[in-house]
Amino acid sequence: MPLKTRIMKFINSQITVVVLTTVCTVFFANAQEIIKDTVKTKAPVKKLSRQKADGVIATVGDYIILESDIDKTFLELSSQGNSVKDITRCQMLGKLLEDKLYAHQAVQDSIVVRDEEIKEKMNDQINYMVDQLGSMDKVVQYFKKNNEDEFRTELFDIIKMNKLGAEMQKKIIESVQITPEETRTFFKSIPTNELPVFGAEMEVAQIVVIPKISEEEKQRVIRRLKEIKAEVLAGASFKTRAVIYSDDRGSAANGGFYKINRKTQFVKEFKDVAFSLSEGEISEPFETEYGYHIIMVEKILGQEVELRHILMMPKVSDQALKEAKEKITLIKKRIENGEISFAEAARTMSDEKETRANGGTLINPKTQDTHFELTKMDPSLYSEVSNLKNGAVTPPILDDDPRTGKKYKIITVTNRIDEHVADYAKDYTKIKDLALKEKQIKAIGKWSDEKIKETYIKINGEYRDCVFTNNWLKK
Repeated sequence: MPLKTRIMKFINSQITVVVLTTVCTVFFANAQEIIKDTVKTKAPVKKLSRQKADGVIATVGDYIILESDIDKTFLELSSQGNSVKDITRCQMLGKLLEDKLYAHQAVQDSIVVRDEEIKEKMNDQINYMVDQLGSMDKVVQYFKKNNEDEFRTELFDIIKMNKLGAEMQKKIIESVQITPEETRTFFKSIPTNELPVFGAEMEVAQIVVIPKISEEEKQRVIRRLKEIKAEVLAGASFKTRAVIYSDDRGSAANGGFYKINRKTQFVKEFKDVAFSLSEGEISEPFETEYGYHIIMVEKILGQEVELRHILMMPKVSDQALKEAKEKITLIKKRIENGEISFAEAARTMSDEKETRANGGTLINPKTQDTHFELTKMDPSLYSEVSNLKNGAVTPPILDDDPRTGKKYKIITVTNRIDEHVADYAKDYTKIKDLALKEKQIKAIGKWSDEKIKETYIKINGEYRDCVFTNNWLKK
């Protein structure tokens, strides 16, 4: 199978917000890419006529698929500007069957999806739709529902099924790993004319100066967090106060909610406090690099903790900002005068501990290496470095980071890499990722084959004439 097809099949299987019988993907999900070889082409596929009645055309475990579900999927894809002329109803049904199988098996494996989490996500999506269309009545009308209750019920079920499916897929591949030897074998198996082409890239480094926070401001924040804790202990809602007061923009809308385990990518100080608390207990204010927090643990589920937190970031004074700008301007001047290299200045004078040990070199959060592909680079970073000449340093940039607050930074480009055909030595990280994806594809395929045999699956009427890649008909 060609490399592109193999990788695209993986991408297709990994999409967690599926566009199947969904009323929300018009605004919230990228278009589901249906791979043309989902249905085998060795045998002709009978062209299916539209049934007049909206009957059940398939059953997977506890889930059913209606004739209208296929129509809805075509409608959603079309509404997002995607061509559906080459997609057959058989192909669409095959994708629907896959998603129902994931969700069904998630229930069998006792994968828990909290209704509260689903409701929060549903409300976020509805609020966005209302903003786009103008009113709840217009949303209901747009999606051709009889009333708001019907719309909410269907949307809740869709989000819950998608979440179950996503968690099931995650469980299937979480233990899949790749060795260097497997990576080498994978690369050698790719025909020369099918080797992937990687786009132009650059490596970037930065130096950061964080304004100093006064001790008085720190104590003000600590006192306020203690007041909030006292209010909650007296009966107030922690969730409501998180919505109102938390500076964590990623969780404030959800009442400060997080579900974490020991491996979750949170700073050590946060996890240490979270795992030291009992259910219902609220921490004292504590400091991390992001500011000051209090945590309330809601549930302890084995190795996982469900919690809510409030983050308050001390305010930076105008004087502190001025001093930070003066400091980073002096650092830039010393670099340009040749007194010190950018890398050495980063190691000795940058306040960003994640990058200073590497001479200020940034890590790409998407790939976990130091290369940033220009076409996929964050727009704000691209605008700052795209026109930099080799060795040049940007003027001081005031960065209002929603996670860490205001800071000044200077940036330089340390390396430029032209578009090129994959090279094993230079592109090992990317090739390893592709090899891992292929191994995950195989794991998902093996899992699907086994679960199809074990699960009650029935396909009705003329859809039994479809020729699927998976053995849904159990022939």
